[in-house]
Amino acid sequence: MNKVSFIGGGNMAAAIIGGLIASGAQPADIEVVEINADARGQLAARFGVETHTDLAQAHLHGLIVLAVKPQSLPEVAASLSTRLSTQLVISIVAGVRVADLGRWLGGHGQIVRAMPNTPALVQAGIAGLFAPDSVAQAARSQAETVLRAVGGVVWVDNETELDAVTAVSGSGPAYVFYCIESLEAAAAAQGLSAATARQLALQTFFGAAKLALESGEEPALLRSRVTSKGGTTERGIAALEAAGVKPAFAQAVDAASRRSAELGDELGRLA
Repeated sequence: MNKVSFIGGGNMAAAIIGGLIASGAQPADIEVVEINADARGQLAARFGVETHTDLAQAHLHGLIVLAVKPQSLPEVAASLSTRLSTQLVISIVAGVRVADLGRWLGGHGQIVRAMPNTPALVQAGIAGLFAPDSVAQAARSQAETVLRAVGGVVWVDNETELDAVTAVSGSGPAYVFYCIESLEAAAAAQGLSAATARQLALQTFFGAAKLALESGEEPALLRSRVTSKGGTTERGIAALEAAGVKPAFAQAVDAASRRSAELGDELGRLA
């Protein structure tokens, strides 16, 4: 893999850097531009990578990962545009569309947009990726390698599909935490101690997800195996159905997807 320049050194950038090094990348092949002194110090101490205070000091390697806040991107991109040639730019900046980023980068066409999620912080994430036709397969493979360092990847054919990816996997960890929180509260309401309620809720979600991943079977089939006729699970599932939990999830994903599209419009008007 080519040397990598990270513009922005926050939590997600740190997660990817850690994943790359764990996968065999050399710290000497990674540089980070980060304005926060504490963050720079932590990155240098933790990973041994080269750090810079601003873009003027950076080498700008063949792979550039943009990991700044959306509101900062127009200014960062303007500074970066004068130094770009053939580099592949991977943007993990939430909501910013390829066309807008390309415009801010002075017409640069080698861009891959990625939507990772927070489980990347423990190298268990999933990222949605999109690239325009101008990006060759070799460059796409390089982008995939970077994101696979912290989990799985899925490619979408149309950039608008990233709004759905954002709604499902980007916002999805919050839905899962909400469910864990709810199950934990329900367990405590049954008289279990707070510690026991949390342990049961966390391990149940972890174990069920691990079983679903490793078995490769449909979740509906796995659910049916647990749901004995006339048993406790059947009664519990019936209560969830009566409460409209499944359509509520559909509404949540739809609302998040529509908000993702709105944010894309808003961010596109920043510059």
